[in-house]
Amino acid sequence: MSEPVLSIRGLVRTYVTLAGSLTVLKGADLDIYPGEIVGLIGPSGSGKSSLLHAAGLLEHPDAGRISILGRDCSDLADRERTRVRLGAIGFVYQFHHLLPEFTALDNVALPQMIAGKSKKAAQGRAMQLLTELGLKARWDHQPAQLSGGEQQRVAIARALSNEPRLLLADEPTGNLDPTTSQAVFENLYQLARKTGVAALVATHNLELAQHMDRVVALRDGHLEEQARA
Repeated sequence: MSEPVLSIRGLVRTYVTLAGSLTVLKGADLDIYPGEIVGLIGPSGSGKSSLLHAAGLLEHPDAGRISILGRDCSDLADRERTRVRLGAIGFVYQFHHLLPEFTALDNVALPQMIAGKSKKAAQGRAMQLLTELGLKARWDHQPAQLSGGEQQRVAIARALSNEPRLLLADEPTGNLDPTTSQAVFENLYQLARKTGVAALVATHNLELAQHMDRVVALRDGHLEEQARA
């Protein structure tokens, strides 16, 4: 078997609240391999976002190890963590977080230019992704001119623009109506499958989760593999 793109061991995350300490991750373990699309389920407040933020090197866990492409990233300095994120990880959030003053094309091209790609090459890659997501005719529209589903498709294109090896999606269809949610999920699934990226997708939608290769549930701070329906 090939080496996992993402490997998590013994992940612990505790928050201090007015009511006292709250530990949402209590030793979570997970491996995701190249080309796998894994669903992450669990009730609100169970720690799904905390797990994704730690896996994406956005937050430091209180304990545990995180390896990406075989490299232990647990103790990296912030600058090096940023470099790993730029080169290896793509993010899709529930709310698209697009830059409102830029067009769809610019929103997808900018991360590539930050990573060092020329403007021409970045725009070419951006147009390719937007076309694959059915947005060829909308490339010059700003986010406010796009529907919720279209905005989220742009966010998916942005997440995949630098050809990451790991895609992390936190409730990517949670802010959409059921019909749009299904369509956006299919876009995400098909493009992830085509690119061969390893993906971890948090969702409350159990029906969508069942379409993924595997489903893991976060319960009482631990990850449990779910049997297929």
